Amino acid sequence: MMEMQMSGLKAVHWGCVKPRRMVKLRLSMRILFRYVLREFLVPLFYCFAGFMSIYVLFELFNSFGRITAAHPPFSKVALYFAGYLAPYFEWLAPACLMLAALYTMWSFCRHSELIAMRASGIGFMTIVTPMLLVALVTTGAVYWVNESFVPRYGQWARNFRLVRFEEDKMEAQGKVVFRNTASRRTWHIGLVVNDTATVLEDVSVKQDRENGTRELNLSTPRAEFLDGEWWFSDPVAQYFDEHGRETADPCPELSKLTLRAIPFLDEKPRDFLIQNRDWAYGSIGDRIRYLATHGSLEESTRISYTYDTWAKAVAPLACLVITLFAIPAGVATGRQSVFKGIVGALAMFFAFYALTIGFMIVAKKGLCPAPIAALTPDAVFLAAGLYLMHRQR
Repeated sequence: MMEMQMSGLKAVHWGCVKPRRMVKLRLSMRILFRYVLREFLVPLFYCFAGFMSIYVLFELFNSFGRITAAHPPFSKVALYFAGYLAPYFEWLAPACLMLAALYTMWSFCRHSELIAMRASGIGFMTIVTPMLLVALVTTGAVYWVNESFVPRYGQWARNFRLVRFEEDKMEAQGKVVFRNTASRRTWHIGLVVNDTATVLEDVSVKQDRENGTRELNLSTPRAEFLDGEWWFSDPVAQYFDEHGRETADPCPELSKLTLRAIPFLDEKPRDFLIQNRDWAYGSIGDRIRYLATHGSLEESTRISYTYDTWAKAVAPLACLVITLFAIPAGVATGRQSVFKGIVGALAMFFAFYALTIGFMIVAKKGLCPAPIAALTPDAVFLAAGLYLMHRQR
């Protein structure tokens, strides 16, 4: 009877203590996560603020006189500096992550915090998880900036600077000539009215046959892109036979319409934006679209543009790759010497970009496929970073 009571007491005891221990463990892990996250975000913020301040001050030295003379609105000045800094973000972010990781791990080792964490039975990967998550979020941020912000505001900032910050001189785009090789069409646009290129003026479209002869000429004083189709106001159409002679309109009743949908025109408004946009400011989607609609590009140009597209797609991964080898280097600064850790991290940092440049040269000469050239540096240093992280375990 006593044994049964004792066993019952033990069951009650373990039933109460085990959940309590689990709660305490989870609470401790949350505290550790927040602590490491805070210790990493503070130097990361300072690095970002420092680098961006240097870029802003350097640009202010060159443009301060013109900005004060033009008196643009503060919102435009802020947007200008955001657009000016955005193209550099994909290089600044990995550098800031590396420096922040070096400092954080050096601080943990210097104050013996890393030893205390490991002695408590906490794994190395658990400790550095917050840092890797920040690197992953930064990778997504770099991707968003490259794909959404730079294409819209990067070139705008450059043009705003060229007109000496006088907003009245920021005119709409004009005189766009767009050749769609795949569809054998050529657009001549007199004026792109708005920023989205959904409204065009003084438009003429020339449609050719497969044998190169003219099939159709379309012209309109105003074209609008509505509900996925181009609508021409007061369109004028000329049809031609296979010998180049003008023929009668096969649908004369449609020619009388003052507003007419042209469904066979599959060009999108962004095609015309890409045409007038500097290649360096194009998004991945813009570049793929440009290569698809410009089949007549020279082979060397197509090879170069293809590599640029792949390189832009993998560029954000540098944030995660560099953080992976910066964390073990930061541990080395505390355990061995600050000099060894910093020099090792900087050596790998510059070796990563040196390898990237080397493969870029090889790819643009046509000696290596663009996907392999773009992915190899990330794959090599990702493997190196994972190996160094594994050694710390």
